[in-house]
Amino acid sequence: MCNMKHNTYSLKLMEKKILSGLDRQREIYIQGISGKKPLLPVGFAQLEAKAQTKMNPEAFAYIAGGAGTEHTVDANREAFEQWLILPRVLVDVSDRSMGITLFGETFPSPIMLAPIGVLELAHPKGDLAVAEAAAATGVPMIFSNQASFSMEECSSKMGESVKWFQLYWSKSDKLVASLVSRAEACGCKAIVVTLDTFMLGWRTRDLDLAYLPFLEGRGIAQYVSDPVFLELLEKEMTQPNLGPKPSLTLKTLKTLYQMTRHFPGSFMKNLQSGKPKAAVRLFTNIYSRQSLTWENLAFLRTVTKLPILLKGILHPDDARKAQGYGLDGIIVSTHGGRQLDGSIGALDALPGIIQATGNNYPVLLDSGIRGGADIFKALALGAKAVLVGRPYAYGLALAGKEGVIEIIKNLTADFDITMSLAGCSSIKEINSSLLTKIG
Repeated sequence: MCNMKHNTYSLKLMEKKILSGLDRQREIYIQGISGKKPLLPVGFAQLEAKAQTKMNPEAFAYIAGGAGTEHTVDANREAFEQWLILPRVLVDVSDRSMGITLFGETFPSPIMLAPIGVLELAHPKGDLAVAEAAAATGVPMIFSNQASFSMEECSSKMGESVKWFQLYWSKSDKLVASLVSRAEACGCKAIVVTLDTFMLGWRTRDLDLAYLPFLEGRGIAQYVSDPVFLELLEKEMTQPNLGPKPSLTLKTLKTLYQMTRHFPGSFMKNLQSGKPKAAVRLFTNIYSRQSLTWENLAFLRTVTKLPILLKGILHPDDARKAQGYGLDGIIVSTHGGRQLDGSIGALDALPGIIQATGNNYPVLLDSGIRGGADIFKALALGAKAVLVGRPYAYGLALAGKEGVIEIIKNLTADFDITMSLAGCSSIKEINSSLLTKIG
């Protein structure tokens, strides 16, 4: 095994205040001498349970829930449980590197913050707090297309830290081009096209509560800050509203208040103009395109030179197509189990996709990451990096920016220790020979 020194990287870790696993343990235990316990529960189950007590039922259902019977949420976790680590011993792991390089950018670890919509449901500062946490730790953040704060606002909190932009392909190509242009202008280094949400999945928890945050004007900050969307909105204002109308109740008035509050500008002017309601209506009609095909992807190449990744790939044939169409990478994902009930778990799909694309093609994994062992298994099966979602959303709900930092520190430390105990001193030493599958 290779045991190269990584002193430069170690210095970078110190600069970004990302502790090694042992240092993180020491920090927690030494604070314990003074009676101070960790800011957040360390275990995921306890973290989720505590976050539920902090969030209102609608917010928790939106973040925690999955589609249908939530089989895919379970499948994501069961996929990790089917693989067991087969460690090596008597390996010098005293000097370790967790660093990776993707598209010419160096990251302190293989962890990225997945795009999550409507983060204001977890915390009032939402995406802004996450952006600040990402900047403080050096962990890349993927801005959500369904964000509570615009990409420009989030970028202003991140300085030179790496950020990517998630794109939902709108029915308007002009709007697609505008969103991508803005992402480039605010320093995003890649575009992530989400493919599996061209319509909302059958999300039973949200349906039971009859709650969709977008109808309150939440999660549409990228749209109401976009010049093309605002042009389309002027046209929308002249169109009759032919859709179903809710009956007038106290809840209806509260929803109108939220719509108006979330639209930029004066509250009273917005209320009088009717623009907030029209913006919500336009968003619901335009946010995604059910007719999108492989041929449409060529358009994106005409409007950006940034690397383009496709998120939501599970079938090996689609992975081959992505490669054949010249896409720069893919993200194996089930959307956290929120879209297609009964789907294969993301990690279960990963080996077939790596076989289809080869080891050198950038393949990332999203869905189901809960701890360091999960990250190790994903990398051993060929992923270049992983996206973390619900854990940081719960950290955000419980303690804002500091909660997200705590999640990043704990995941990084857990992965560092897992990697060390498995006998690896660098990412490139992690491979499938260190795993065995049950059965």
